[in-house]
Amino acid sequence: MTSQRPYRIDNLQYAKWSEKIFRQMREGNVDAVHVTIAYHENFRETVLNMEQWNRWFEQFPDLIFQGLTGADVRLARETNRTAIFFGYQNPSPIEDDIGLVEIHHKLGARFMQLTYNNQSLLATGCYEDDDTGVTRMGREVIAEMNRVGLVVDMSHSADRSTFEAMGISNRPIAITHANPSSWHPALRNKSDDLLKALGQSGGMLGFSVYPHHLDQKSDCTLDNFCGMIARTADLMGIDNIGIGTDLCQDQPDSIVEWMRTGRWTKNIDYGEGSASDAGFPPMPSWFKDNRDFGNIEEGLKAVGLTDEDVGKVMGENWLRFYDENFGPA
Repeated sequence: MTSQRPYRIDNLQYAKWSEKIFRQMREGNVDAVHVTIAYHENFRETVLNMEQWNRWFEQFPDLIFQGLTGADVRLARETNRTAIFFGYQNPSPIEDDIGLVEIHHKLGARFMQLTYNNQSLLATGCYEDDDTGVTRMGREVIAEMNRVGLVVDMSHSADRSTFEAMGISNRPIAITHANPSSWHPALRNKSDDLLKALGQSGGMLGFSVYPHHLDQKSDCTLDNFCGMIARTADLMGIDNIGIGTDLCQDQPDSIVEWMRTGRWTKNIDYGEGSASDAGFPPMPSWFKDNRDFGNIEEGLKAVGLTDEDVGKVMGENWLRFYDENFGPA
């Protein structure tokens, strides 16, 4: 660990981006953020989202820039900026064309989920009744993702598909934003058996602060959350865990509807919510925005993690993972 403050990397956000949020990232000393570029967008729509990011990079060069490698996280820290890494929560941007995997990597994508809740062309999502595992195309796409350095993300995938992806991939996979289901039994959270296997395979888990993934939801305490992290470190190994808050700051409720329904249904899908709790839930009091990462840091120390281990969880594990997995095999 460096003698400076720990790196701070948030490996999943989907905020309503603005200068305010970019400045809050700097106030919170956030060195890097993996941002969702696509949920259900096709190739062209995803490129349009990238164009918007290019305009923000041009408007706010003193605050943010596009990250492509682990070296960019170090550069961000040296220059007091935040490196922005692109990722997809669905394979929809590659449509049905494996050749687009390399194109997206060249455009800056570094993570891609094989599913978003539903069955995809590649694997089974966590909301399906029947998990048939990774598909024929999924096997080919995983191999291509491994080749170019696009990380396989199984955050919204079902268990069999996730175990199979771990076995098929010749590079470590990630679950960028989830928690143990033994702590809170959300459909999106992951079993202890799966998390143990993920750690043994060299993969990474990013802990989510999204209330539907938390014990007691919005009322989850910092001590409860950090205690869960400490127990998961014992299960997976301290080198295989980090933060992936799933922060959706300032987004209107219409966005959570887009996440859940996309274009695949004419009906309302409430996901982990319900008809009486359909929108974004309020965040816990100790994590409202990017200025609150210090609260997690202090909470981890309070539950007994050493300064070195706190540094690993807050960003150094993700930085090592970036170094090893964002380039060609």
